[in-house]
Amino acid sequence: MNIHEHQAKDILREFGAPVSKGIVVFSVEEIKKNISKLSGSKFVLKAQIHAGGRGKAGGVKLIQNKSELEKEANLMIGKILVTHQTGPEGKEVKRLYIEEASDIAKEFYLSCVVDRESSKIAFISSTEGGMDIEKVAKESPNKIITNKIDFNTEGPDEKEIGKIISIFKLNENQTLTAKKLIKSLFKILIEKDASLIEINPLIITKDEKLLCLDAKMNFDDNAIFRRPEILKLRDLSEEDPAEIEASKYDLAYIKLNGSIGCMVNGAGLAMATMDIIKLYGKEPANFLDVGGGASKEKVTAAFKLILADENVRGILINIFGGIMRCDVLAQGVIDAAKQVNLSVPLVVRLAGTNFKEGKELLDKSNLKILSATDLNDAAKKIVDAIK
Repeated sequence: MNIHEHQAKDILREFGAPVSKGIVVFSVEEIKKNISKLSGSKFVLKAQIHAGGRGKAGGVKLIQNKSELEKEANLMIGKILVTHQTGPEGKEVKRLYIEEASDIAKEFYLSCVVDRESSKIAFISSTEGGMDIEKVAKESPNKIITNKIDFNTEGPDEKEIGKIISIFKLNENQTLTAKKLIKSLFKILIEKDASLIEINPLIITKDEKLLCLDAKMNFDDNAIFRRPEILKLRDLSEEDPAEIEASKYDLAYIKLNGSIGCMVNGAGLAMATMDIIKLYGKEPANFLDVGGGASKEKVTAAFKLILADENVRGILINIFGGIMRCDVLAQGVIDAAKQVNLSVPLVVRLAGTNFKEGKELLDKSNLKILSATDLNDAAKKIVDAIK
């Protein structure tokens, strides 16, 4: 789950990290009411959307005075921002963040992320702040350092912190602030079940203070049930409606740009199914894992999700029944297909628990279903069927 920059900064502030003052507004009228909370004469106006690259798209503005603030806010709120992360359709700006402007002397990059390969927390530091870290890694890998910290500790010790911030070349006061920041990031990641915290840029101001100028946080969906305070920060308007609907049924669903809808049980099998569709020359329309013990209602909801995508020209169902019973899945598919009046080709490959009973249900359903013997056969049949 993603949250907005202003929410991430509130969490950083709560844990003692250095963050400038700011206010969030949902309308231009709120600016007059709340701007007195900020000091200084210059401000930064930031569009709040769940995507990077806002600055290049006109979503970040340096404002010279308060009178200019309302004018620029009027232009920004309601605007559709198109960045490299939004796709061509862009995202509508529904809230703004206004903070006191900072005079920047230097920009750095700092993040911590759960490194699943090593089962540690990786701190990534770079002198190239304000840039996409992927671009830095590709073009200037020597300007990035990564340090991994064990989960089962109270946090990084002095020596480990020294390694994390060594690339920044800080003075004594800045080093003290940076040490507190590193400890705060580690604590947030553990106590709030964050999977990523990114400070880009982390800056040194002209009066030599260390400050988190921008912040991004992602949280583990699987742990949200025990973090109600984080769930309250969820902005449904920033999420795909289909993915919101999927979350109601505990379905792992991600919309993609292809034409073949997929329904599979198990993440590994889902990835293999998507790969083999690509192997035969087409693109998957989604990732959809119904899980090991899906009910008929869950399967019906999953099927409807796939068909709600107007780009879907065919559907491939690939089920290996272990805990999942193939006859339960088959009945869910039949019910959903009849409810939505199925009009696209459907290929089903069943194997495992009760697959014969499932196949028999599908054969007697009077639906136009192509049966496949294995995954290779299923992918070939659905690709041929939509040509």
